[in-house]
Amino acid sequence: MTTLSKKIDFAVIVTVQHANPNGDPLTGNRPRVTYEGLGEISDVAIKRKIRNRLMNMGKKIFVQSDDNREEGDNYRSLLARASKEIKADPKKEDEKYRKEACEKWLDVRAFGQVFPIKGASKGQGASIGIRGPVSIHSAFSVAKVENRIAPLQITKSVSTAEGKEGEEGKRASDTMGMKYRVDHGVYVFYGSMNPQLASKTGFSDEDAQAIKEALKTLFRNDASSARPEGSMEVFRVYWWEHNSPNGQYSSAKVHRSLKVKVKDGVDEPKDINDYDIKRDDLDGLNCEELDGE
Repeated sequence: MTTLSKKIDFAVIVTVQHANPNGDPLTGNRPRVTYEGLGEISDVAIKRKIRNRLMNMGKKIFVQSDDNREEGDNYRSLLARASKEIKADPKKEDEKYRKEACEKWLDVRAFGQVFPIKGASKGQGASIGIRGPVSIHSAFSVAKVENRIAPLQITKSVSTAEGKEGEEGKRASDTMGMKYRVDHGVYVFYGSMNPQLASKTGFSDEDAQAIKEALKTLFRNDASSARPEGSMEVFRVYWWEHNSPNGQYSSAKVHRSLKVKVKDGVDEPKDINDYDIKRDDLDGLNCEELDGE
């Protein structure tokens, strides 16, 4: 399998309707918002969703969450998974260790990974780092969402414990909490794939196509109480494939060629039809536009 042959840039437009796209644990799990009032979805959250989709597609993934692991995988930590699955000695065979990890797991050869070395002694490196060829930005909303975040007070409807005095049949006090949602938002994120770094990890053209498919279906099997089915959707994926490993244009210029803004005269956008989406053509660079699924 040959490594990535051409530079690739991509962009993804995501719509949000009555959902919390990415809660911030430092603010009571309110949706993430920048100082300018724009909504944000972290790159870490996006990579988690990509990993989940790749797992659904049958790809081997190293960074798995406790609530979504491969069948038969009983490792409770990344260190345990690495130490059992990789045969090379990280203290003596670091290059062999990197190669084996990249060959085994798609997310490692795509995004890179830092592997802790158990029992590293003084003078030895405490970890083995792999730099991946796929970089992904955080997603930001096109319009401000800070005034479109709706709080919802919640209580439990059934007692889960006995009353304070421990008397049978005495109802315990209801527990109260808060949930938050963004009533509406359109978010955009960008990414790139670097052939030079791909040659180091073995990331291939086939791997790139797998990630493209994952981007189209990013929110499939991703429902939760914060993100009900259908509340988040990939509207469109833009996929620029250059004609060489170095590419004809910088990633910054390619990403700037996509322009998404609220239509003139629309004060409060309510759906994707309230936005203007335009893409400037770049000479000699083809862009594939894919609808989300």
